[in-house]
Amino acid sequence: MYVAIEGIDTAGKSTQISLLQKAFPQAFFTLEPGGSELGKRLREILLESEMHLSDRAEFLLFLSDRAEHTHKVLLPHSNEFIISDRSLISGIAYAQTLSFEQSIALNLFATQNIKPDLVILLELQKEELSKRLQAKKQDNIELRGLEYLLEIQNRMVLAAQKLGIRLERIDATLEIEEIHTRIKKALS
Repeated sequence: MYVAIEGIDTAGKSTQISLLQKAFPQAFFTLEPGGSELGKRLREILLESEMHLSDRAEFLLFLSDRAEHTHKVLLPHSNEFIISDRSLISGIAYAQTLSFEQSIALNLFATQNIKPDLVILLELQKEELSKRLQAKKQDNIELRGLEYLLEIQNRMVLAAQKLGIRLERIDATLEIEEIHTRIKKALS
């Protein structure tokens, strides 16, 4: 089973992944971008760099990571229980320079049509997102603003629906342990 934990920045994905690593020690954990050597380097460029890339160049870098991640990480572990911090759902949602259909097609090409069996989406409302963003140093994507991130969240829902992937939506403002309980229930 391949499960993706999705959500916009500050939704609590990393916290939940950490809890899941303790609850499911037999699972294989990965992340996008950054789950491969190429991904680690691209993550630095995309999130922390002073280099300001065009939207198209950024999309293509994410796609190249997704293709490499599929080849070097997902396929070799395809018979295992995989839990990923992000997936092609994020790739489709963040790609606003292309049509939704083009983004889906290119992401499916990059993943060799491999997609999660289940997407768990940690959702935030505008007020809570604003509060969380103000409490941290923002990366290049977070600096694009509240409306941008909320639109990405909506596109994540749409991407999972269009791909026919089972989607479990969880309110990310719940207590950390309650979110964890709901995720474990969705995995059972």
